[in-house]
Amino acid sequence: MSPTALRIASRNSPLAMWQANFVKSSLQHAHTGLEVEILGFTTTGDRLLHSPLARLGGKGLFVKELERAMLDGEADIAVHSMKDVPAQFPVGLTLAVICERGDPSDALVSNEYGSLAELPPQAVVGTSSLRRQCQLKCLRPDLRLADLRGNVGTRLGKLDEGQYDAIILASAGLIRLQLEQRISARLSIAESLPAAGQGAIGVECRAGDETTRELLACLHHEETAARVAAEREVTLALDGGCELPIAAHARLQAGQLHLQALVGNANGNEIVRSERSWPDAAPRELGRKVAAELLERGADRIIAKLREGAAP
Repeated sequence: MSPTALRIASRNSPLAMWQANFVKSSLQHAHTGLEVEILGFTTTGDRLLHSPLARLGGKGLFVKELERAMLDGEADIAVHSMKDVPAQFPVGLTLAVICERGDPSDALVSNEYGSLAELPPQAVVGTSSLRRQCQLKCLRPDLRLADLRGNVGTRLGKLDEGQYDAIILASAGLIRLQLEQRISARLSIAESLPAAGQGAIGVECRAGDETTRELLACLHHEETAARVAAEREVTLALDGGCELPIAAHARLQAGQLHLQALVGNANGNEIVRSERSWPDAAPRELGRKVAAELLERGADRIIAKLREGAAP
């Protein structure tokens, strides 16, 4: 017998709440009479805004409180941006479904400039992502990159105050918050390879809770799941997180997954890349092959240097 009520754990930010409400409305559309409650949490990552995320312990800071709520029985599921979800899940929890992906690209947002090329020398660009910093520095070594934390509205407010000439945000988040008009330019995959899972929404639940998983099955999008699985396997195989400039993006074409990935240093003066295709039925194998190729090309040396530099 299916449950008649479901509790969703979500961060309190406007974007996270949009995602939680999207899951809520989709479930209620598919299951007549289902009651869904959204429980908002302020996570450690939301509270600690004065240091770069990589120094604080990574993106897991955005999900720990939500996962604790599920393990403690306070919530049944948690809704996440997949790019914020660590490659491995805690014992007792699992990824149940992945929804259809939105725009995976990075967006340049500026009140004065319409593209990356238009930014003047020494322009100040805000981003908290080492992945974005790495690729921006590779393209434009002259840019001055400044850390930028906070929710989407906070980041846009800092831009509007004149603290930055431009900022980089995920296109999907701006679109979902009906702020697409703020996008000056979508950065191409060649300019800024996205983070693993960027643009996709995932739903986590307790392992073994088959009743809830059956309820969530209507949300699952198989193509997105295959693409994201290949991307996340790269991060997992490299034992990486947001403290490392790792990017991965997969697309499906004629039954083949095509995966691009890179690892670089924060200055962007050393980047190794890999690109391969594989049948879409084996996305994780593709991810492992691409990760192995990155390591063969020197990613292990870059990662070791980055971790050595981050050590206290």
